[in-house]
Amino acid sequence: MRSLVCKAFGQNLRSVRQLKGFSQEGLARLAEIDRSYLGKVERGEVNITIERIYLLAECLQCSPKSLVLDVDQLEE
Repeated sequence: MRSLVCKAFGQNLRSVRQLKGFSQEGLARLAEIDRSYLGKVERGEVNITIERIYLLAECLQCSPKSLVLDVDQLEE
């Protein structure tokens, strides 16, 4: 389940980032995180902290809730 959650979060983050018109590098720079780390988050390879979720949401001008999918929305 953990890898499913990380992968779903990453895919959703990528979608929101693209909808908001940010490149991966641009969002990473704004959030003051490494671009390669952001790439790992988007691929579901790392477990992101709640603080970083809030930071990314602030940078994307959206609610943290919009980045985190409900468990019912996860597909195995």
